[in-house]
Amino acid sequence: MRRQGFLAAAAAVAASGALRAGAAPLPHARITLGDDAFLTDGWRELAGASVGVIANQTGVTSRLETIVDAIRHQGRVHVKAIYAPEHGFRGDRPAGSSVATYTDPQSGLPVYSLYGANRHPSAAMLEGVDVLLFDIQDVGSRAYTYISTMAYAMQSAKQFGKAFWVLDRPNPVGGTMVEGPVMEPAFESFIGLYPIAMRHGMTVGELAKLFNERFEIGANLKVVKMRGWERSMLWPDTGLQWVQTSPNIPTWETTFVYLCTGLIDNAGINNGTGFTKPFFLAGAADIDGVAFAAHLNARNLPGIWFRPAAWSPIAGFWNGKELSGVELVVFEPSAFAPVRTAVEILAAFRDLFPHALDVKAAALDKDWGTASLREGLLAGKKPGDIVSAWGPSVERFMDLRESYLLY
Repeated sequence: MRRQGFLAAAAAVAASGALRAGAAPLPHARITLGDDAFLTDGWRELAGASVGVIANQTGVTSRLETIVDAIRHQGRVHVKAIYAPEHGFRGDRPAGSSVATYTDPQSGLPVYSLYGANRHPSAAMLEGVDVLLFDIQDVGSRAYTYISTMAYAMQSAKQFGKAFWVLDRPNPVGGTMVEGPVMEPAFESFIGLYPIAMRHGMTVGELAKLFNERFEIGANLKVVKMRGWERSMLWPDTGLQWVQTSPNIPTWETTFVYLCTGLIDNAGINNGTGFTKPFFLAGAADIDGVAFAAHLNARNLPGIWFRPAAWSPIAGFWNGKELSGVELVVFEPSAFAPVRTAVEILAAFRDLFPHALDVKAAALDKDWGTASLREGLLAGKKPGDIVSAWGPSVERFMDLRESYLLY
């Protein structure tokens, strides 16, 4: 008992010392975010204005303070309202669920949903707002809905005579590599409003300029640029801390595999969502994971290795089912081509386990923004031939985007 008492006392002393010392300082980032630049001097142009902030849990400064709180603490610009995308302002709503309008308990501000009945801010939602500020972290995929939310908000800003400012952020998968397909207009949807490449290699600020000018939104747009960001940078190069962008993107590494396995679930393949490794897995029931891994590894795809795996999802459609397949081990992110790898996975499924492939035509075409992927798979085309067919449209997109690059 005396020994236990001594240990308890020692633990208490250590804890109190830790409290007095405080937390270790947060490392300084190697770049300046658009919102940090806005708080430093960009706000001066809006002094005395009322702003509406389009943000979620990722809308934080490099010191991890929410942009809403940071502006309110600064006191130079008045925050009138908050506008929340899919997953809500605090990021606690599941994918695809309708988000209701509510009052943020911390700031007392109204939070208007942009993922409910209205995906465009209405005149009533914008009453008393002079400028809309957009501060949301993207993941570099055309299919991620935050950039569609930005485009819709820009359209409303144009319609109701409000200025629109984008506080720019890094593309976590870098700004140099671009992968097709380029979305075809016939497949326009909320996961693809404009004909851009699946892996577009642009920042949200650059996309805003592209949407505004090339696709003729015509809003009064200003992009507050980052400082120090280079196109070759991946997320770790920025020195920033990652904030979960949505429930199934908990780490920056997930952004790479999301661009891959996020595109295969409408072909009857589980991609790890509903389990502890969202997007790091690919498989189904009653398949040979060892043979699957061996086949994919023999393809010598850059930057990735496939490990045989087995798992049982704990939520969703696959809940409780025993699955097997592969785990994606991305050992060189800068070389990894996620969209090409997705095509390889689908083709491997077709060739090895055709009984498990369940192509949902409308949904798969919507995901990919083209019917050519599905048609190529069903015609027995090789993965390289499917990807190379997108080459001309990708080259045209790269020529188009050149005029809108800021870095």
